[in-house]
Amino acid sequence: MNWEIVIGLETHVQLSTKSKIFSGSSTAFGAAPNTQANMVDMALPGSLPVMNKAAVERAIRFGLAIGAEVAPYSVFARKNYFYPDLPKNYQISQYELPVVVGGKISYFVGKEEKTLNLTRAHLEEDAGKSLHDDFIGPLGELSTGIDLNRTGTPLLEIVTEPELRSAEEAVAYAKTLHGLVVWLGICDGNLQEGSFRIDANVSVRPVGQKEFGTRAEIKNVNSFRFLERAILFEARRQIELIEDGGTVVQETRLYDDVKDETRSMRTKEDAHDYRYFPDPDLPPLVISQEWKERVKASMPELPAARRERYCNELGLPAYDAAQLTVSRAMSDYFEEIIKVLPEGNAKLASNWIMSELSGALNRDELDIENSPVSPEQLGKMLLRIIDNTISNKIARDVFTDMWAGEHNRDADAIIEAKGLKQISDSGAIAAMIDEVLAANPEIIEEYKAGKPKAFNSLVGKVMKAGKGKANPTQVNEILKQKLG
Repeated sequence: MNWEIVIGLETHVQLSTKSKIFSGSSTAFGAAPNTQANMVDMALPGSLPVMNKAAVERAIRFGLAIGAEVAPYSVFARKNYFYPDLPKNYQISQYELPVVVGGKISYFVGKEEKTLNLTRAHLEEDAGKSLHDDFIGPLGELSTGIDLNRTGTPLLEIVTEPELRSAEEAVAYAKTLHGLVVWLGICDGNLQEGSFRIDANVSVRPVGQKEFGTRAEIKNVNSFRFLERAILFEARRQIELIEDGGTVVQETRLYDDVKDETRSMRTKEDAHDYRYFPDPDLPPLVISQEWKERVKASMPELPAARRERYCNELGLPAYDAAQLTVSRAMSDYFEEIIKVLPEGNAKLASNWIMSELSGALNRDELDIENSPVSPEQLGKMLLRIIDNTISNKIARDVFTDMWAGEHNRDADAIIEAKGLKQISDSGAIAAMIDEVLAANPEIIEEYKAGKPKAFNSLVGKVMKAGKGKANPTQVNEILKQKLG
């Protein structure tokens, strides 16, 4: 039987506010346990929540960026459940009336552009953290500790429609969403610190069946690689279970990256199990049109607008424009490079960022913000390709030296010190070609017999004779002339 995977993602984006969503406690990461939790976070009697305006403005930013409806009126509700790290025994969240409704996000899978519809994005508070690993109690016993520092941290939960059909699509969307929230400045995007956590709802169904299968929710995945592996494992588990005559149970599961498997955590609750009702301590959230306009005026140029500009004004392919706007840092790097170059060379800059630069960053596990080669330095090296001082091939050697820090990463100094200037003298190139032709009559005969690879072979021999410095365009032109 052929199976189809159905995936919907719920992403918890930790908002970049300095204080919590309903209290003045700090949201800074890494403090000693329970040092950043005040009476509101600990749910002490008589304490009341107060809405953080900065959290609301970040939600508005996101809603405007994805073309969603920013609700003029939304309501906070109490989501009731009992867990040790939830002091109130309920979480303040939004249910029936969320702050953001609808919207779309476009992303690329390879070179194919896809669009995913979002259901909603709602504001809520985070829970605390249970510390299970080797926590020693007061009597020396192995215990579980509770850290309430994270309690009340503002979250924007972004929920998609179940329209994803592969782990590859899910990862591509998640990376695009991650880039967007960082671009907007509403989240620092730090996956290791839990600022961006993904829940994946996974089910399978026979190809052609309209009804969804029973889903399992994989909780709190904070790695794109683990997200892909978790979805693949879970889909395979469900298919094998059904084909063996079993039944998939609706449940919450955790992904174990050591064993590369998901395992059951608890039975999945439905909405009625949480007994939602409006929080009596918080008034409805009212967002005026004037407030939305103020937020809109403060927003940066969005990735979609930059992609359109790169295609229409700079002539880049849609794929290049999408790759360059995966992150704001990469897009800004590209913007700085093209300031150095004459018009009409955006594609050259794009090629170098997506190939040599990205390859070096990935190899050394660096973000583009920490690139040892600045956009100005790379731009000046590309100028030497444009003016035919060096070939694209030699430029790769120059870039390697720049990356290693030679000659203060100055392309001109490296080219001069290593004698890498391209040979563009037509007489010198013609002399090299004459020598190669004289030494390879059999290849000439193959060319005359209609074998195109013979021409490439002669080009390669000329380039070798010139130690890679001969201008390849001139080599091709002069060689064609001499071969008639």
